[in-house]
Amino acid sequence: MRLAEFYGGVELYREEKMVYARLVAPHRVLSTCRSCTGGLHDDLLYLYNHQSCEPSGGNMNDRLCRLAIDRPDDYKREVAERHNLPFQRCATLGTAANMNNAAICHEKFCDLEVAAVCTGGVEGNAGRAGDPASYYEPLDDGASGGRIAERGPMPGTINAMIFINRELSPGAMVTAVITATEAKTAALQELGVASRYSEGLATGTGTDQMAIAAKLGGKAICFAGKHSKVGELIGRTMHDAVLGTLALQNRLTPASQCTSLAHLERLGIDEQQMCQAIAELLSENDADLFRKNFANVIKDPPTVAAVAALVHLRDKFLWGTLPMSCLPEVMALYGAGISAAVSGKSYRIYGYMQALCILHKSLDKHEFLGFVYQAFALGFSEKWKGPEEREH
Repeated sequence: MRLAEFYGGVELYREEKMVYARLVAPHRVLSTCRSCTGGLHDDLLYLYNHQSCEPSGGNMNDRLCRLAIDRPDDYKREVAERHNLPFQRCATLGTAANMNNAAICHEKFCDLEVAAVCTGGVEGNAGRAGDPASYYEPLDDGASGGRIAERGPMPGTINAMIFINRELSPGAMVTAVITATEAKTAALQELGVASRYSEGLATGTGTDQMAIAAKLGGKAICFAGKHSKVGELIGRTMHDAVLGTLALQNRLTPASQCTSLAHLERLGIDEQQMCQAIAELLSENDADLFRKNFANVIKDPPTVAAVAALVHLRDKFLWGTLPMSCLPEVMALYGAGISAAVSGKSYRIYGYMQALCILHKSLDKHEFLGFVYQAFALGFSEKWKGPEEREH
């Protein structure tokens, strides 16, 4: 199935588990392809993004997934020949993401055109640059290497093919990769995607791949950073394509992230744990009511805003932006914001602050979560009470 055509130089198709681009005109290609056609080439005819396995095991395509990791040239040959493509002239990207969830974005400015085609999933493998690694490639073949962590990478990859109708110098190809990568990270930042390997926000996944193709001919663009127009178009198309494919693949949208749990899950909790922990701090009647209304409480926009603020301030302390001497006051004040949002009684914020001041405050994730739960419970315990019913 033909999906699109860009600037008379690229034809985009989808067949079975693959989206591929036919380069009708000569292009310079820079790719993360692990086979011999990875890196910088001026003689490729095709780029393709292939779904080599399902997100979970038990599928015959798991063999192809292992082949892609262990013998990338053989993997490329098998996939290309299956689709009658010349494997020697192809660059390959592999993923577990559904090709039907690919997002295509296209931008123009004067005679300049840029298109981005992305697939992606972040539910299992989102990570932050600098997170603990799981794999080591030794210098010598006989040396000890391989997996160095108990848990290997989970399914989840953001793959991108970017097409530009102007020639880019080899150096500009590299700056284009930098710009596209920053755009991907910006999209994940807006969504608040949590790393699955640390307490930080994700900057990508552990297996992201990319191919950039720039049409040869004419005066070459020598810079594709953020100050250049081509860099702007790369950034916009990549950003929008990442948002588009994650909305399709993971149902991950800005609106879907309007929940307190989205900001707390990187500290290692899930919905059931959060609900139970807060309910245990309430009276029996309040706890039963809270469990029945948990989803509504944690999705209330002012409550989400208050939780997001406190979690971000924890980051500020961890990064050294705020001095530790201010931790008690800041946590009490912004914790009181959570209580006030949950109860709907903003006039009570000073009382909530006084109640929270006596609690222990720490950046340790377990103690921090305990404080957040106390703030929720304090607010919910007063949510349906009038002034005469409040406990003093």
